[in-house]
Amino acid sequence: MGPKRDPYSQEPPSPGSLPELAMPEIETASHRLRRQYAALPYRFRKDGQIEILLVTSISTRRWIIPKGWPMGKRPPHKVAAQEAAEEAGVEGRIGKSSIGHYHYEKMLSNGAFVPCRVDIFALEVRKLKSAWPERKRRERKWLLPEEAADLVGDAELAPILRAFAPAPRPTGR
Repeated sequence: MGPKRDPYSQEPPSPGSLPELAMPEIETASHRLRRQYAALPYRFRKDGQIEILLVTSISTRRWIIPKGWPMGKRPPHKVAAQEAAEEAGVEGRIGKSSIGHYHYEKMLSNGAFVPCRVDIFALEVRKLKSAWPERKRRERKWLLPEEAADLVGDAELAPILRAFAPAPRPTGR
């Protein structure tokens, strides 16, 4: 038998990697992997330690990072920054390159679940607003990376939070 295939991968298996009889049936559109973009809001404390901002999801109240669906031709990192502003009330400097990704099952309003891949963009928070669009529907909390990893329910996101180590902020800023 060939190597195991990531079930969330959009890449088809390479020819010969799986026996012909073991090929999965063609997935229907409702089971297609969906893409989302997330911001990983962080800040440096005075002692130099990093804190990560988590927010609660609206429906399940689980601790998550701000994320959302693509917005037309808008670049993914800008989508992530907009989601952070709307869901967590933060603005700052966002990286243009993804720092990683994770997968999860998104429950839609009709109760159906769809598999999603979430690309993550680091967002150094420079402005924390007291009023933002979703403030009445979400809580937010600053945590050390290990604490944040312990709170999130997404198994693939937790190790990304634990390992997160942005370059230290240059002095004089």
